[in-house]
Amino acid sequence: MIYAKRKDLARYLGMSSTLDTAINFLMNADLRTLQKGRNEIDSDLAFVNRFDYNTMPEEQAIWEGHIQYGDIHVLLSGCEKIGVSNVGALQQTVVKPEDDFVGYEGAVETWVPMTTEDILIVFPEDIHMVKVINGESTLVEKACFKFKV
Repeated sequence: MIYAKRKDLARYLGMSSTLDTAINFLMNADLRTLQKGRNEIDSDLAFVNRFDYNTMPEEQAIWEGHIQYGDIHVLLSGCEKIGVSNVGALQQTVVKPEDDFVGYEGAVETWVPMTTEDILIVFPEDIHMVKVINGESTLVEKACFKFKV
């Protein structure tokens, strides 16, 4: 897991070519022009999903993990907190390989507060719970970059 400020994102270049592709796009594109849904960057190697949601209580949120992709979470508006736990600390509940989704249950090890100034990069070992209220429920506009690992 990498939790940092967007202004410092270039520091993480050079870790992998697909992560570099996603970071370079994030740093140079006008994210407000992204269409809702999937936006191509480099075929299945790197792309970005654009969506909106209202944050919810932790009890209503779900854990998600991935096998093939890492994520870069970027808020365009609103705020939330994201729970993160290591895969070894949780119990696997469901696997949907066609969606690169693995569900889990268990306790949150770390809470990460997210605003439009923050980025959170998670890898397959970083299971995450998104959409959680940080204060009061709010509308979040989000871009989630996916990069092949």
